[in-house]
Amino acid sequence: MIKKQAIAVIGCGSWGGTIAQYLSEMGHSITVWHVDDNEVKMFNEKRTHPFIPHLNFSSSIHFTSDLKEVHCKDILVIAVPSHIVRKIVGELSTHCDDAIIVNLAKGIENDTLMRMSEVIISAGFDEEKVVSLYGPSHAEEVAKKIPTTVVAAGKNKGTIEFIQQLFSSDSFRIYTNQDIVGVELGGSIKNIIAIAAGICDGIGFGDNTKAALITRGIVEITRLGTAMGAKKETFAGLSGLGDLIVTCLSRHSRNRFVGEEIGKGRKLSEILNSMEMIAEGINTAKSVHSLMNKYSVEMPICNAVYLVLFEDIDPMQAVKELMNRELIYEH
Repeated sequence: MIKKQAIAVIGCGSWGGTIAQYLSEMGHSITVWHVDDNEVKMFNEKRTHPFIPHLNFSSSIHFTSDLKEVHCKDILVIAVPSHIVRKIVGELSTHCDDAIIVNLAKGIENDTLMRMSEVIISAGFDEEKVVSLYGPSHAEEVAKKIPTTVVAAGKNKGTIEFIQQLFSSDSFRIYTNQDIVGVELGGSIKNIIAIAAGICDGIGFGDNTKAALITRGIVEITRLGTAMGAKKETFAGLSGLGDLIVTCLSRHSRNRFVGEEIGKGRKLSEILNSMEMIAEGINTAKSVHSLMNKYSVEMPICNAVYLVLFEDIDPMQAVKELMNRELIYEH
């Protein structure tokens, strides 16, 4: 049996907050860092979460907005948006460089084109102690203890198996995979395909369109992933096809929501101004556009999403161009 751990959860959005409460219920000592002082005060006083009404925090969880209070814990869970991971882990590396890092953030840095584990390692953390936990796992359902299965990916077999044992329960099952490149790419690029799925919903297309989009979307993810050194079979797994399905179909998906609003005719800037939570696929679309050019990989759906988001191409025109491309063999 694994002994109880001192765990710091960095970020208390819907996923970070859910994981913090989940680990607390398993008997671990939990400290949660969150950037917003007012929300930290609310967490400490009301023990509730603004985005998930049915999530109530244990009295034993300590909330803080001071990173200096995050002392050298056994485990650091990174649950902040991908674009601020570098800043946060840079500050933590000065006094927590011995901890195991469990990364929940999904995305690819725009400037460096690094995956999240690469960003964390570049800050000074040991590659052998970095794990990414990805898969079809909407926080709203995990908080209700609806059975959920994800994958822990990392280079070190012992580390990912330790996290597998630590996080698994009768409602949350963990598999392991040492192909962290594939797991992180699958869990990040699927957000772009989910935006495309939402656009189709907003326009008013049907099930035929979405089924084709998911199927051809995993082809694109696999093309880029294998070009970057990932294993093809990873994309048939939880952080590939599994995460893609749930993000394209679920009412909880922020990325699908953004796409749906675009499909209805709203502008991206207007949508983002009305959202409290982050849709990671928007920034990831920029990174993947750069990667597809760097590796000379054809990704027509991802390219179409990029053009709609950042070059103001009409969604209907983008769909028409996708449908009228040169006819080819399926595989």
